[in-house]
Amino acid sequence: MRITSILLALLFILPHQAKGLTGKEILEQIDRNYEVKSRISTATMVVKGRRGTRTITSKTWAEGLDKTFTHYLSPPREKDTKMLKLGDELWIWSPSADRTIKIAGHMLRQSLMGSDVSYEDFMEDPRLANSYHVILSGEEAIDGRSCYVLDLKAMEGKRVSYYRRKLWVDKERFLPIRETLYARSGKLLKKLSIKEVFKLENRWYPKRMVFKDVLIKGAGTEIIIDSVQFDVPIEDHIFSRASLRK
Repeated sequence: MRITSILLALLFILPHQAKGLTGKEILEQIDRNYEVKSRISTATMVVKGRRGTRTITSKTWAEGLDKTFTHYLSPPREKDTKMLKLGDELWIWSPSADRTIKIAGHMLRQSLMGSDVSYEDFMEDPRLANSYHVILSGEEAIDGRSCYVLDLKAMEGKRVSYYRRKLWVDKERFLPIRETLYARSGKLLKKLSIKEVFKLENRWYPKRMVFKDVLIKGAGTEIIIDSVQFDVPIEDHIFSRASLRK
């Protein structure tokens, strides 16, 4: 069995070598698993709220970690809504209102398209090693997968949505197949579970995951990656405010 990293420069790591990894090294492996030069993907988001189930589809273009453009394709209510992230700034254009809104301040805590995901979740730096101290607290089997258990605490002065996190990281794939997210007070806020994964270009990537805000009613939000391409060229104009109205 082999453990595959995401960076092309990194060779295969044998299981007996992985046993000596520190919590920080495991966290860095997770970060590398998600880092790509560019990505084009289509996704389905199934929101299972207290008033019923809604299905939303979208296409996303991303370059590095700071540029993301999303075009919502369905249902009719959300169709042609567009969202642009540039660094720490976020704009949304709504065809019904025909105006661009900057999402900032308290608005970032609001739900994204009525889902269990907030705008703040969308904007957070995915490189956990940059924002959290980490302790390797143990090992546990989750859904038949052997996992490292990591306890994370936010670094002083870092802007994060969750002060503490607990991750169960698949030892072979370096994906956190379960995660619990906490406030500074210790109150549980959200849960994340990766239910299905796939392998593409020597990297493991989530195929289907469930995000649950425990403070609201409903069965959570399921996100399904329908297709994805990595390290593909993307025209510069995609990541411009002008693209929101096109």
